Order: sequence, then structure tokens, then C-alpha cells
Amino acid sequence: MGSSGEPRSRTGTKKPLGIQLIECLRGGPLSFRSAQALVLVLTFLSYASYHATRKTTSIVKSVLDPKRTHLGMVHWPSNLYLQDLKGAANNTALTTGWAPFNGDGGTALLGEIDLAFLGVYAIGMFFAGHLGDRVDLRILLTIGMVGTGLFTAAFGAGYWLNIHSFYYFLGAQMIAGLFQSTGWPSVVAVVGNWFGKSKRGLIMGIWNAHTSVGNISGSLIAAAMLKYGWSWSFALPGAMIALVGLAVFLFLPVSPEVIGIEDDRHVEDYEKDGTDVPLLRGRSVSRDEAVGFIQAWRIPGVAPFALCLFFCKLVAYTFLYWLPFYLSHTEIGGEYLSDTAAGVLSTLFDVGGVVGGILAGHISDRLDARALTAASFTFSAIPALFFYRIYGSISLTWNAALMVLTGVLVNGPYALITTAVSADLGTHSSLNGNSRALATVTAIIDGTGSIGAAVGPLLTGYISARSWSGVFTMLMASALIAGLLLSRLVVAEISAKMESRRRTDHASDLPVSSLEEP
Repeated sequence: MGSSGEPRSRTGTKKPLGIQLIECLRGGPLSFRSAQALVLVLTFLSYASYHATRKTTSIVKSVLDPKRTHLGMVHWPSNLYLQDLKGAANNTALTTGWAPFNGDGGTALLGEIDLAFLGVYAIGMFFAGHLGDRVDLRILLTIGMVGTGLFTAAFGAGYWLNIHSFYYFLGAQMIAGLFQSTGWPSVVAVVGNWFGKSKRGLIMGIWNAHTSVGNISGSLIAAAMLKYGWSWSFALPGAMIALVGLAVFLFLPVSPEVIGIEDDRHVEDYEKDGTDVPLLRGRSVSRDEAVGFIQAWRIPGVAPFALCLFFCKLVAYTFLYWLPFYLSHTEIGGEYLSDTAAGVLSTLFDVGGVVGGILAGHISDRLDARALTAASFTFSAIPALFFYRIYGSISLTWNAALMVLTGVLVNGPYALITTAVSADLGTHSSLNGNSRALATVTAIIDGTGSIGAAVGPLLTGYISARSWSGVFTMLMASALIAGLLLSRLVVAEISAKMESRRRTDHASDLPVSSLEEP
């Protein structure tokens, strides 16, 4: 704490104005538990708003490119090939669309828009994580949120300004992707500063529901705004994330030091269980040099989990960007859904994602086996994807039930790797106590995953023009590869547990006298 009485962290971070106001009204400093709650709420709302702006594109896709063809009508079993397409001709949601996306290559153009956004997002993630370990995370997060809101709204402004240039929409999405890349490394690093390893999987599994909550709210808002013009589907979420960014700037304490908790003695005053101990407790300055990019890659487990996330996010983001489009272009129970109905129905995938993230975190805590849990979910996702493709068109009930199940199994490992695993590796013992690797490690893992997130939607834009069955084949193959990439870590975890059990059994078989000191 500086001599002026204004707390600063090791990086010179000032206490936010909102925190100073709260403490002035309280007549005393903010308690540790209250600060933890504030951090959870603000980071949850922050990343939920990021995902809400990200989700709008998938809802508007079917308005920009409304044509319905034989997309998705080819199933693997030959007896399911024939579908009645008469419903497409009578669907009132068929509109003229928006140039240049309503032409013959419109679906591919939308895929290229997704690639541009996610490609810049993935590249920016590596730089943002490196930067996040060196600057005030509160400022970085605020800039990212306000910038995201501005360029999300700019995409929608193309409707009001009657813009039909593909490069305008491409540029808006690319800049929005750059600002979005600041979000994940920042929020994970902030949460990692405040919460310890005990029950980390469960806590972060619950906290990671912000992804699905953002997707659901973004879908519902974008779908509701379509009747006023698709521009509002971008403008409203853009305004919302900017407002949340302002709240982050005013109130987010990025570390315990900001509110005056600077060493272990202060933490112990509040410690009731392992969940209350910050991951990154006070360290000596000599250990506090930011970790290099190559050094972070060499941390055991970073590479396999990063590559696994590449394929996990390929699957998850294909659903994120294309599920509403798929639902509105595929006959379900003999009918085609309107764009709005498809957007609302697609939220069930994210409902499953909430359950999957919490379940994966809880199971991994109980088993103390992150790789085994993640691999089990990814392998289980393969039959779930198959059944959703084959039987999802029978009725809305079947579609909804299988969609939720698929969401559980697809988003479970995705949530686990991007939160608890990243936090584990960012505070790995090989770092010798260095507290400034968390944002960099998070950026490497999620940045690599985001490359897969870019590839999946792009390939879907081309493959779906011929057959949605090809898309689902790609997704199942990706889930298989994701699980196989963790095989060595799974074997290591199982071997370690078996060895631990053998030692325990051996110790229990020893006579009592042999355990006593001579």
C-alpha cells in the first residue's frame, strides 16, 4: 500500500473508484469474501456479455441468407434419405435476405466471416495473454469490452446505412474479434488471483456457466430483435457489453492486493476452507517476472490440453455459429422452424452446456483427474452427435432432448479445459511460485482452441452446402481426436492412482509394530 493511502498491486494497479466509493459508504475496507463475490459477479457478467455479442451472428445468419435447399436432407442410413421438402416452399420465413449473403455463395461467405472473426480472435488471444501478465487487467478488460460493443454495433449499422459490401462486414468482424481476444485471459487471470485450488473444478464449472448464459441471452435478445430489423440484434448486445465494461472499470479489483490484502497473514484471517485462499498469494519480487511464451508452452500438460481444446472448440463453435441456421434449414417433425423459433430452440444446447460444465468440474474434483474426465466426455460426445443427427428430425421433443445431451457432452470438456485446467497449469509447480503465468497459459490454451473454433465454422460453411451429414462426420472425428490427444495424460493419471492405492494397501497391511519408531 503506497504512502498516499491508495492501494496498488505489484504492477501498480490502483484501487477502482467504485471500490473506494463503497468503502467510503461502508466506513471501512471491503471484506475479502465480499470482494470475492464482487469478482465472481463482474467477471461472470463480463464474459457472458462477450458471448452474447458473439452469438448474434448465428441468429442473423438465416435472415441474411434465407434460402432453403436440400441442406441437411442426407442422412447416413439409406432409408432416411428421402425427405418431404414441401414444407420449405410454404415457410413464411423465406425472405430476400441481404446482399452479398443472399446469393449462391452466401453460405460460404458467412463461413468466411466466421473465419475472419475467430482467426483474428485466436491470434489476438496469444498477444492479449502476454499483455495481460504485464498490465492492469481491469483496463485491458474495459478496453476490450467497449471496443467489442462498438464494432458489434457497427456490423448491425450496415442495415441502417444500406451497406452491401462484403469487406465492410468482414472488417467489422475482424476488429471485433481483436477486441474480444482480451476477454478470456483477463477474466481467468482475475478469478485465479482470488480463488484457490480446492474445489476449483466445481467453482469454475459453475462460474463458466457464463458462456452458456451469454449464448442463451444473446440468442433470445437477437431473436426478439429480428422483428425490428436485424441491425438491432447487433446494436442491443453491443450496448450491453459496453455498459458492463463501464461497471468493470469502476468496480473490479483484479487481485487481493488492490483492497489491501498483500500477504498470507491477511488471507489467513479469512480462510475457512481451500476455496477462500487465492491461487496467487503474495510472492517475492524475484519470482514475479512475467513468464515467456515459449516457457509457458513447455509447462507439462499445456501442449496436449491446448491441442485437445483445438478439436473441442471446433465442435462447440460449429454449434455456436451454425445451430440456429441448421435448425431453420432442416425439417423437424415434418415442418421448418422460423428463424426466431430456431434461435430460441438452439438455446437448449447451451442449457446442456451449463450442466456439462458443472458436472465435468465436479467429477474432476472428486476423481482428481482432469484428463480422464475430459477424455470421457469427448468420447461420449461421439454417439451423442450421431444420434442427434439421425433422430433429431423425428420431432421437436426428440430434437430438444438430444440437443441438451449433446450440449452436456460437448461443452463439459471445453469448460473444464478453459477454466480449471488452465488455472492448474498456470500455477504449475514447475513455475517455482511465479504468479504471473496464468494469463499467458490461459491464452495459449484458449488461443490454440480458438484456431479450431475458426476452422470448424469455416468448413461447415462449405460442407453443409452439400450435406449436413458431412458436417456431423467432421464433428465426430474431431471429438475422437480430442479424446486421443489426452490418452497419455489419462494413462499417467490412472497409473498414479493405482500406484497411490498400492502404497496405501501396502501400508495398511504392515503390522502396527513395524510402523512405530524404534
